Amino acid sequence: MYKPFILLATSFFFALAAYNASATENDFNKPITVDSKSQFVDGKNKTSLFKDNVSITQGSLVISADEVEVVASEGEGREIFIARGKPASYSQTLEDGTPVTAKANEIRYEVAKRTISLNGSAELQQDTSMVQGDKITFDMVTEQLLATGGSEGKDGRVTTVFRPEAIRRLTESSEQDENDDEDDK
Repeated sequence: MYKPFILLATSFFFALAAYNASATENDFNKPITVDSKSQFVDGKNKTSLFKDNVSITQGSLVISADEVEVVASEGEGREIFIARGKPASYSQTLEDGTPVTAKANEIRYEVAKRTISLNGSAELQQDTSMVQGDKITFDMVTEQLLATGGSEGKDGRVTTVFRPEAIRRLTESSEQDENDDEDDK
C-alpha cells in the first residue's frame, strides 16, 4: 500500500526539482529583445548600436541603458551586449525566486557564458545583501560573483553590506533547525 505512495511522492519531488532547476534556464531559452529610440546596424562587421532609452529583455532578465552595443561576430547565441549609462541597470529573478539587481557605468552581458560584468561604480544587490566595487562579475547560473576594487573611491576596496534583516532571518532559521533536531530525538 505504501509503495505506490512512495513512488508517487518521489516522482513528484523529482518533477518539482526539475521545474525549479529550469526557472533561470527558461530565461536563457527565450529570445532577446532590444528596444530603443534609434538603431544603427553594421552588417559587414556584425555589430549594432542602440541609443536613447535602451531596454534589453530576455525572460525575467532586464537591462536598461543610455546606449547598447551588440557584437555578434561570433555567431548566434554568442552575442555580447555592452550597455552604457549613468548608470546602466540590470535585474533578474533567480531560480529560487530571489531578485537580483545591479547598476554600473558599463554592463557587459555575454550570452554564451551567461555572465554579467559590471564596470565602473559597480553595485550588485541580492536579497538584503549588497556588494560594491569597481568591477563585479556575476555568473547568473551558479550565482557566484567576483568583485574587485579600483583606484577610485574607498581606497580601491570592495564593500559588502549584510543587512540585519537577513542576519535575523538566518539566526531564526538556525534556531528553528536546532529545535527541530531536538524534537526528533
